[in-house]
Amino acid sequence: MAKIKTEKQYKAACMRIEELLKVVSNETPADDQNYLELDLIADLVADYEEEHFPVKAPALVDVIKLRMYEMGLTQNKLSELLNVSPSRVSEYLSGKCEPTLKVAREMSRKLGIDANIVLGV
Repeated sequence: MAKIKTEKQYKAACMRIEELLKVVSNETPADDQNYLELDLIADLVADYEEEHFPVKAPALVDVIKLRMYEMGLTQNKLSELLNVSPSRVSEYLSGKCEPTLKVAREMSRKLGIDANIVLGV
């Protein structure tokens, strides 16, 4: 199978995807020529992007702050939820200390944060 090797090829492939999206829909049969071309080019673009534009895992501090915002939690409410002191939560949020394994488990469970992010894996 071919591979996108240059940024110029990448941009051309993205432009072709834009063109194909105008003629391919959810109702397009899987054996349609445009559908097949779109599927192939999309895979090539995805491979190029994974190699050249990797997405790094978010920092635990950022995920905690996002989850606090989403859940409407203050630092005090978070400390109650995790059974730690408010000053400990402040240390987590400033990056001064890492949660213990017990607290990490609670963060993962109660805040719905992926264990890999909590554990820094």
